[in-house]
Amino acid sequence: MEAKTKKKRKKHPEEFKREAVRLLEGRGERSVADVAAGLGVAENLLHAWKKKFGSAAEQVRRERGGETAEEELKRLRREVTQLKQERDVLKNSLGGGSDLLDQKLGKR
Repeated sequence: MEAKTKKKRKKHPEEFKREAVRLLEGRGERSVADVAAGLGVAENLLHAWKKKFGSAAEQVRRERGGETAEEELKRLRREVTQLKQERDVLKNSLGGGSDLLDQKLGKR
Protein backbone atom coordinates (compact mmCIF):
# COMPACT_ATOMS: atom_id res chain seq x y z
CA MET A 1 0.00 0.00 0.00
CA GLU A 2 1.18 3.43 -0.86
CA ALA A 3 1.06 6.22 1.66
CA LYS A 4 -0.99 9.18 0.51
CA THR A 5 0.78 12.49 0.78
CA LYS A 6 -1.49 15.26 1.87
CA LYS A 7 -0.88 18.70 0.54
CA LYS A 8 -0.75 21.29 3.24
CA ARG A 9 -3.25 24.10 2.72
CA LYS A 10 -1.65 27.41 2.00
CA LYS A 11 -3.09 30.37 3.90
CA HIS A 12 -2.98 33.63 2.01
CA PRO A 13 -3.07 36.95 3.86
CA GLU A 14 -6.03 39.24 3.20
CA GLU A 15 -3.81 41.81 1.46
CA PHE A 16 -2.69 39.14 -1.02
CA LYS A 17 -6.32 38.24 -1.71
CA ARG A 18 -7.30 41.87 -2.26
CA GLU A 19 -4.36 42.40 -4.60
CA ALA A 20 -5.32 39.23 -6.48
CA VAL A 21 -8.86 40.61 -6.95
CA ARG A 22 -7.39 43.90 -8.22
CA LEU A 23 -5.21 42.00 -10.70
CA LEU A 24 -8.19 39.91 -11.77
CA GLU A 25 -10.25 43.01 -12.55
CA GLY A 26 -7.46 44.72 -14.46
CA ARG A 27 -6.38 41.65 -16.38
CA GLY A 28 -7.17 43.06 -19.83
CA GLU A 29 -6.88 40.30 -22.41
CA ARG A 30 -5.58 37.71 -19.93
CA SER A 31 -7.89 34.92 -18.84
CA VAL A 32 -8.76 34.10 -15.26
CA ALA A 33 -6.67 30.93 -15.66
CA ASP A 34 -3.63 33.02 -16.66
CA VAL A 35 -4.00 35.29 -13.64
CA ALA A 36 -4.49 32.31 -11.33
CA ALA A 37 -1.42 30.54 -12.75
CA GLY A 38 0.66 33.71 -12.36
CA LEU A 39 -0.32 33.94 -8.71
CA GLY A 40 0.00 30.21 -8.07
CA VAL A 41 -3.61 29.76 -6.97
CA ALA A 42 -6.65 27.92 -8.30
CA GLU A 43 -9.22 29.73 -10.45
CA ASN A 44 -12.02 28.94 -8.02
CA LEU A 45 -10.09 30.74 -5.26
CA LEU A 46 -9.93 33.91 -7.35
CA HIS A 47 -13.68 33.77 -7.93
CA ALA A 48 -14.34 33.20 -4.24
CA TRP A 49 -12.06 36.10 -3.25
CA LYS A 50 -13.74 38.38 -5.76
CA LYS A 51 -17.13 37.47 -4.34
CA LYS A 52 -15.91 38.03 -0.78
CA PHE A 53 -13.95 41.25 -1.25
CA GLY A 54 -15.95 42.78 -4.09
CA SER A 55 -14.50 44.84 -6.86
CA ALA A 56 -11.63 47.29 -6.35
CA ALA A 57 -13.87 50.13 -7.55
CA GLU A 58 -16.40 49.29 -4.84
CA GLN A 59 -13.64 49.23 -2.23
CA VAL A 60 -12.45 52.69 -3.28
CA ARG A 61 -16.04 53.95 -3.22
CA ARG A 62 -16.50 52.62 0.34
CA GLU A 63 -13.22 54.22 1.46
CA ARG A 64 -14.28 57.58 0.01
CA GLY A 65 -17.65 57.51 1.68
CA GLY A 66 -19.63 56.21 -1.28
CA GLU A 67 -18.08 58.42 -4.00
CA THR A 68 -16.08 57.40 -7.04
CA ALA A 69 -13.32 59.68 -8.25
CA GLU A 70 -15.56 60.89 -11.08
CA GLU A 71 -18.42 61.65 -8.71
CA GLU A 72 -16.08 63.54 -6.40
CA LEU A 73 -14.74 65.59 -9.31
CA LYS A 74 -18.25 66.52 -10.46
CA ARG A 75 -19.24 67.49 -6.91
CA LEU A 76 -16.14 69.64 -6.46
CA ARG A 77 -16.68 71.37 -9.80
CA ARG A 78 -20.26 72.22 -8.76
CA GLU A 79 -18.95 73.63 -5.48
CA VAL A 80 -16.38 75.77 -7.31
CA THR A 81 -19.08 77.15 -9.60
CA GLN A 82 -21.29 77.97 -6.61
CA LEU A 83 -18.43 79.65 -4.75
CA LYS A 84 -17.57 81.76 -7.81
CA GLN A 85 -21.18 82.89 -8.04
CA GLU A 86 -21.22 83.79 -4.36
CA ARG A 87 -17.97 85.71 -4.79
CA ASP A 88 -19.41 87.65 -7.73
CA VAL A 89 -22.51 88.55 -5.70
CA LEU A 90 -20.27 89.89 -2.93
CA LYS A 91 -18.19 91.86 -5.43
CA ASN A 92 -21.31 93.41 -6.96
CA SER A 93 -22.73 94.28 -3.55
CA LEU A 94 -19.57 96.25 -2.77
CA GLY A 95 -20.05 98.36 -5.88
CA GLY A 96 -16.96 100.52 -6.28
CA GLY A 97 -15.00 98.57 -3.68
CA SER A 98 -14.48 95.56 -5.92
CA ASP A 99 -10.87 96.63 -6.58
CA LEU A 100 -10.20 96.21 -2.87
CA LEU A 101 -11.77 92.72 -2.94
CA ASP A 102 -9.65 91.79 -5.97
CA GLN A 103 -6.53 92.83 -4.06
CA LYS A 104 -7.60 90.77 -1.04
CA LEU A 105 -8.22 87.77 -3.30
CA GLY A 106 -4.83 88.21 -4.96
CA LYS A 107 -6.15 89.44 -8.31
CA ARG A 108 -4.42 92.67 -9.21
